Amino acid sequence: MKVYEVMNPRLLPLRPRQTIGEVSRLFIDFSLDASPVLNEDQELVGLITKNRLLQVLSQESPEIEVQDIMLTNPITIAFDDDVPDIRKQKFTCRPVMRNGQLVGMLYFSDILVALALEIEKGKEEIEAAIDAVYNPVIEIDNDFRIKIFNRQASRLLGIDIEEARGANVHDLLGGTEVLDSLIHGNHKPLPVNKLVIGDRSFLPYRNDVVQDGNVIGSVLVLREISEFEELVRQSQYTQKLNRELDAIFESSFDGLYVTDGQAITLRLNKGFERITGVTAAECVGRHMADLVKEGKFSRSGTLLALEKKERVTISLVAATGNEVLVTSNPIFDEEGNIILVVTNVRDITELNELQRKLEQVEGLTQLYRSQLEQIKLQTSRQLVFNSTKMKELLDLVLRVTGVDSTILIQGESGVGKELIAEIIHSSSNRKDGPLIKVNCGAIPENLLESELFGYEAGAFTGASKSGKIGLFELAQGGILFLDEIGELPLNLQVKLLRFLQDKEILRVGGEQPIIVDVRILAGTNRNLVEMIANHQFRLDLYYRLNVIPIFVPPLRERPEDVPVLANYFLNVFNNKYQMNKRLHKSVIDVLMEYHWPGNVRELENLMERMVVTSINNIISMQDLPASFKVPRLKLDSEQDLLPLRQAVENTERELLEAAFARFRSSYQVATALQVNQSTVIRKAAKYGIKRQDGRS
Repeated sequence: MKVYEVMNPRLLPLRPRQTIGEVSRLFIDFSLDASPVLNEDQELVGLITKNRLLQVLSQESPEIEVQDIMLTNPITIAFDDDVPDIRKQKFTCRPVMRNGQLVGMLYFSDILVALALEIEKGKEEIEAAIDAVYNPVIEIDNDFRIKIFNRQASRLLGIDIEEARGANVHDLLGGTEVLDSLIHGNHKPLPVNKLVIGDRSFLPYRNDVVQDGNVIGSVLVLREISEFEELVRQSQYTQKLNRELDAIFESSFDGLYVTDGQAITLRLNKGFERITGVTAAECVGRHMADLVKEGKFSRSGTLLALEKKERVTISLVAATGNEVLVTSNPIFDEEGNIILVVTNVRDITELNELQRKLEQVEGLTQLYRSQLEQIKLQTSRQLVFNSTKMKELLDLVLRVTGVDSTILIQGESGVGKELIAEIIHSSSNRKDGPLIKVNCGAIPENLLESELFGYEAGAFTGASKSGKIGLFELAQGGILFLDEIGELPLNLQVKLLRFLQDKEILRVGGEQPIIVDVRILAGTNRNLVEMIANHQFRLDLYYRLNVIPIFVPPLRERPEDVPVLANYFLNVFNNKYQMNKRLHKSVIDVLMEYHWPGNVRELENLMERMVVTSINNIISMQDLPASFKVPRLKLDSEQDLLPLRQAVENTERELLEAAFARFRSSYQVATALQVNQSTVIRKAAKYGIKRQDGRS
């Protein structure tokens, strides 16, 4: 503590020639304990204290001058010195000097007040620190009076801090385990000494408060262990879960093989040993590349998964002779690094045998399946497809039918955007409501607003006297499909945006908003992002419409859909025109190679044209428009014809003999011929073909 923080800067200096009678009146009027004496140059020359003044007045005349009784050469103190320790130095006051000038008085009483304030402040800081402690803290003295009761204790026990401090602990906490722990303590081990208060658990820590060797009270700290108990429970659960996972890992009938992100083998189960004939002792701790090099495995799904950073499935023949299907799954961390590769190995020897038997009836099954699909499509208008892209699209469409989010269906003209809207409607919870379809580009701009939003009576010249409801109101409880949304004028885009935000419309000429329960689907074949850049479409409306974007791929990106679509339309028009036309395979091949700028609509029109105009029941290359025709391959007419089965077998034998002459293993032959390794082994045995090492 510094002098300038405590001193009294107000000065009432005395003059040496003043009488002590005058001075006494000043001391009384201003309640002074002491006052400095300054000369005419404002220099400190002495000091008069109240005690000195009283002593002189009791013995001398009031006319005696100050200079005769003042204390000369008084002890002074510097402005920025530390305050003296009053336990070691006793004084009434000291003049405070700064740069040779008197700037204040340091009174003993002011030091006492400052120390008291500092002690009080320190006490408040200690109380604040104890309140900030996470644990409840309670202290009592020897008379069982509560001295400390922090905020956490107040919250835990539901007792106000001011009510607790100074109260008798027996009156406040009588009958509770907290009182017993505070007075007697509890040194028993967990869980006996645990205190449960509400749904929280605590460990009591009790100690005596000792001052100068004497016990003056006791303090209790309640340490919460609820989170610790939860961690213990989680640890026990984790251990139990690990045991269960180990049991599941070992009980799997399939083989399981696990490596780290560097292809080092971590573990494998008994199923893997049984299927492949390779033991854990041979593999654990080894790199997969080394195991492949040593011939433990012909190849590794793990290494392929690490290389491609995706799931990999391969087939191979194990040392046991079993045909196995290997699927390796990379496991990624939060940063995208592979930390594990888990491989599943399944014995498919019996499955392959069944597959070979099923190949005999596969053609018939495919025929039945095609006929069933055609029957379904004839009875209800559905999507016709065979491609993965359209399967993924249909999955997305079916997922979003159960919600009311706005959908933007994008795609080129003729891809079937309207059909997507119909499927969403028929599969949604609004299927019992109407599906209103409107082409925004087909209605004149001056009529579009009244068609969409309706109008009130007399809204414009020629308007119906009774007014008219619009398509929004007609679609109440159902779905409104706004096709060609890119053709919507900017002024109507604002009204559509308002509906999407507020779910209400305003008729033309109307003043009262109308709340409408309608789900909006929008379709377009235009690039709305470019239109936004050209200020032809509102950005805020685009975001409102594009909550769930659905893109219907053009037909050229899914050529595998062309045959099923062509056969579908062929059946439709055969039924329509009472015909029985069929497509030649060469026509299907050409159709699959065509780029289809008009998409499905162009294919539909083409099929109707060929059904109507073709002369024969078999639609051949001659029936195609000129833009579709391609050169045909010619068969050598002089070549001798063989039975088809014999010709196939001759070709298979020649290919296998040439492949085994070039390659050393059946795996390499299978890779070159793009068939399964098991197929190569079976057919080589059938034709008696031997490898270079003499093995069949």
